[in-house]
Formats: sequence, structure tokens, C-alpha cells
Amino acid sequence: MPHSAEEITACHEAGHAVVALALGRAVQRVSILPDETRLGACTIRKGTVKPSDDDLETAILIFLGGLAAEARLTGVYGWAGASQDLREVHAMCLSRAGNDRRAEKLVRRMLDKTEHLLDQPGMWDATERIAAELLSRTTISGRAARHLFEEAQMRAARN
Repeated sequence: MPHSAEEITACHEAGHAVVALALGRAVQRVSILPDETRLGACTIRKGTVKPSDDDLETAILIFLGGLAAEARLTGVYGWAGASQDLREVHAMCLSRAGNDRRAEKLVRRMLDKTEHLLDQPGMWDATERIAAELLSRTTISGRAARHLFEEAQMRAARN
């Protein structure tokens, strides 16, 4: 059964939030309320919950979290819908890799890493729970997202 645009957007934004939370970033707010440039947004709070060895890689993975979650839901990559995220990712990868060819390889490697992260126990459950809450409320606080994330992690640890 095909998914609605709203379901896909909710999953996309939930993917950003789950990857951010998994990597120790604090989420401020997650929303599927569209504006003139986006269908939704996941706002990351400044600062970290836990330190990162590589802040650039962490940022790339968070940006790719939406695309990876959306692809897992629908079975196809929504390249056009994630174009804003992908522009940011490409710029970050280019700054690290030095040329377009190596940057594209790095984007692919980072997307694989993001998909692997979402495959870990509890991660997809957390994505689905946050997406469902977004469909119900359109906007949730970072605190609510963290609560749903932590619940999913506890459930996965028990199983």
C-alpha cells in the first residue's frame, strides 16, 4: 500500500531525530508543518549530550537520517524530496574529500553507515514511534522525541 506524503515526511523527520539522538545530539523540536522551503524540520539543539570523535561525520549522518528512513519506509530513495539535505551533505563531503568523485563515494559510504545505524535494535521502532506521534500532533518537543527514543531502546534491550 502506498504511503501518503504526510507519512513519508513524518518518517523522514523522525529519521533525522533518531540518528541525532543515537549519536548524542539533543533534539529541540521535530515538525511536519510545512513552510515555504520545507515539508518538515528536525531542529537540533546546540551542544551535545555526549562528545563526538568526528563532528562533521555526525552532521552528515544526521542529514542522511531522513533519506535513509524514508527509503526504508517506501523502498525507494526520495532524492528530490531530500535535495536540501543532500546539498548540505555534498558540501560537507566535498570539504572532507577534496573532489567530486571522492565526495560522491563518501556520500555513499555515509548513507550505508546511516542505514546500518537505523538497522540496530530499537532504532526503527523509535523512528516509527516518533513518526506516529508527528502524524498525530504535527510537532513534538525534543523531550518527547527523546522519551520515545529511549522507550524503544529499552524495549529492544528487553527482547
